[in-house]
Amino acid sequence: MFGLNRKKKAPSAEQITAPVRGTLLPMEKVPDPAFSGGLLGPGFAVDPADGTIVAPVAGTIVTVPDTRHAVGLRTPGGAELLIHVGVDTVTLKGEGFTARCAEGDSVEAGAVLLEVDLEAIRDRVPSLVTPVIVTNAGDLVVSEADLSAVFGQTVLRISAP
Repeated sequence: MFGLNRKKKAPSAEQITAPVRGTLLPMEKVPDPAFSGGLLGPGFAVDPADGTIVAPVAGTIVTVPDTRHAVGLRTPGGAELLIHVGVDTVTLKGEGFTARCAEGDSVEAGAVLLEVDLEAIRDRVPSLVTPVIVTNAGDLVVSEADLSAVFGQTVLRISAP
């Protein structure tokens, strides 16, 4: 009666895919101590095979720096993701990067966020390895990354505690 004996529905996990085609890597393999040491949060990385960066989940764009080397995305469930293309790419001051989204945009999973001319920047930065970080993981349950997933398949699951 009054729903007292009903089981509460467990919140569904948000499924995060890779934002770019390439080889999935654990965060420990990112050649930058801030990322590899988990200082910004848990996640995974991709050694990109092409320069089309897509939304790994539906959400709202919360940041696109002037240098266009990264994108911040908030999911409907409140997870905050940072997609950071390469290492030390901020020093390029936007050269080689084209933003296809803006702060405040609502995007669906798979929407193009950035286009990166990998060949133009490859020799100008230490690495093109692209971390995907859950920056507010302390408020969430984040699964272990499934590094065997292929492009389009779930790599991480994120849910409320």
